[in-house]
Amino acid sequence: MDNLFTGMFTPEWLAALSGILLLDLLLSGDNAILIALACKNLPKHNRRKAILIGGFGAVFIRIVCTLFATGLLAAPYIECIGGAALLYIAVKLVTDHNDGGDEDTGSQPATLGAAVRTILIADFIMSIDNILSLAGVANTVPQGKWSLIICGLMISIPIVLFGAQIFLMIMLKIPALIYAGAAILGWTAAELMTGDQAVGIYLAEYAIYLKILFVAAVLGIGYTINHSKRSDLR
Repeated sequence: MDNLFTGMFTPEWLAALSGILLLDLLLSGDNAILIALACKNLPKHNRRKAILIGGFGAVFIRIVCTLFATGLLAAPYIECIGGAALLYIAVKLVTDHNDGGDEDTGSQPATLGAAVRTILIADFIMSIDNILSLAGVANTVPQGKWSLIICGLMISIPIVLFGAQIFLMIMLKIPALIYAGAAILGWTAAELMTGDQAVGIYLAEYAIYLKILFVAAVLGIGYTINHSKRSDLR
């Protein structure tokens, strides 16, 4: 590993950092939506705490994976397995919500630990593309790769945390948007699977159909389960 401060603030380093900032803005939106979905059932006093713990924990996981496990994340079948897991999480998040009642308690109370655990697991899965993209941009500079990676990851912290709070506020005002957030997670799951080193070559030709199928599955299964729950309460 090169000296952490070697090559910082050179024109090449700054140009690469600009690219990483753009990637953070483009790729962190689904992570922010995920955090908002995971926190929506928590009591008010725990929501911000879960966002902070989950957000900082997720970024820490990204740092560790970027520094030590980039090669592992690029291994065959990892993204395919991650996509399948994210599809399950998307369905779980869209069906674990309260359509009415006390906002602070809800009919299905969530715990702080459960919300943080969901954030960390799902954000790790969703961060595979972010980590590989970040490492790819960092490798374009002759020196200062590690300082570039760490700076890029640090920049993603306020983007994810601020975005999560905005999405959470909107979802609490407009509960129907929970389905839109889950649909984005389903789309992301399909992107992971079609980008896998082993199975991606077989799925690439049908990528758009797989994305549409996953979105439809998340919305259809989520609506069916939620409708069944409402019927049981009547």
